[in-house]
Amino acid sequence: MTGPATPAAPIVVPPPASVSRAEANRVWAGIGLQSFGGPAAQIALMHRVLVEERGWIDERLFLRALGFCMLLPGPEATQLATYIGWRLHGVRGGLVAGLWFVLPGAVLLAALATLYVLFGQIPWVSAAFLGIKAAVLVLVFEAVARLSKRAVKRGVHWVIALAAFLALFFLAIPFPFVVLAAGATGAALIAPGARPDSSARANTPWSKTAATAATWLAIWLGPLAALALLLGPGHILAQVAVFFAKLAVVTFGGAYAVLAYMAQDVVVKHGWLTARQMVDALGLAETTPGPLILVNLFVGFLAAAHAHPDAAIALGLAGAAVALWATFAPCYLWIFTAGPYVERISADPRLRGALEGITAAVLGVIASLGLWFGIHVLFSEVLTGSWGIVRWTVPVLSSFDPRVILLTAVCAVLFLRFRWSVHRVLALSALLALGIWSLR
Repeated sequence: MTGPATPAAPIVVPPPASVSRAEANRVWAGIGLQSFGGPAAQIALMHRVLVEERGWIDERLFLRALGFCMLLPGPEATQLATYIGWRLHGVRGGLVAGLWFVLPGAVLLAALATLYVLFGQIPWVSAAFLGIKAAVLVLVFEAVARLSKRAVKRGVHWVIALAAFLALFFLAIPFPFVVLAAGATGAALIAPGARPDSSARANTPWSKTAATAATWLAIWLGPLAALALLLGPGHILAQVAVFFAKLAVVTFGGAYAVLAYMAQDVVVKHGWLTARQMVDALGLAETTPGPLILVNLFVGFLAAAHAHPDAAIALGLAGAAVALWATFAPCYLWIFTAGPYVERISADPRLRGALEGITAAVLGVIASLGLWFGIHVLFSEVLTGSWGIVRWTVPVLSSFDPRVILLTAVCAVLFLRFRWSVHRVLALSALLALGIWSLR
């Protein structure tokens, strides 16, 4: 006779290496100051430093943490740093890692936004921005090519990606709906009938999880609600707070994916920025360290500055601070609340299927953003219209700018063929644009 089945052993992850807080602070500062090039480069940097060089965590934990962070709304590289900091030193360690990952780029981008508002219309500054835009155009389409290798594994992925592209570029379907539909499709079609691994359990009581969630929810939304009550819902800072708080819960897929949705609302619905300024915003975010979603800071700055030109810099800095808080404070809510459940979440095939569906949709979303950016960078005049839920964007052919094609070709060769770093390509493209402008 056979005895009762032996229950599966729970998944055990080796504890992180013992690291002093002072050493961790130095390393996180170094990572934050070097984190150029978008999430792929930033994740690769953390892997090299934390796994290969210092051995603070092992490969398995790093990959599980990365998959978990990709399931969350918000910047996955920032949340990966926060999670690893939390694993090493608890809440304080997560705060240190997250702040070092964000603040250097935020300070620099706020300074650049100030200069942009003060001097953005000077001809040589506009010329330099033209070079940055050309480089960004290459980066966006390179992101599409890179993601397609990771996201498209089955035929259903192509269907999801195409549907997401059509929904965002040609139809007025909200971005959150696209993300939710893609996740539901992925869970239903990519992992039909799958069951989670019951051996993966969390050791944290639900009461503690609820208390953590309530605490960080209050930390995130409390200041924003107080601001709206103090200034009134019609004030630009209150509007910025509400907009970016909503955006924080649907920002799946990183900055490139969110920009397609954000541009639609910021440019068309609210009229806070022009399409050209949105392109400039991404260009400036590419030139600074930290997550690309710091572009939200630039948008908040310009929205507030344009609403109160008599106090543009002061209100702009306030708008930047509100956008920064609304965007990044929820990262701590997600990580500190769900961190103890990483093993359980990573073992659920339906969640992995949802992640695959969302990742495929992000491919279509970024392609939509690339086409939108390309039209606005290559042509100085663009016509837009709509009929019901259908909308269109048509360039005025006579407004074509041949300089952008030349600069884009140079950037593509340097970035894709010679593998130059992002900041080197951006700097050279800006200098070439200045040279072309001076010759004219």
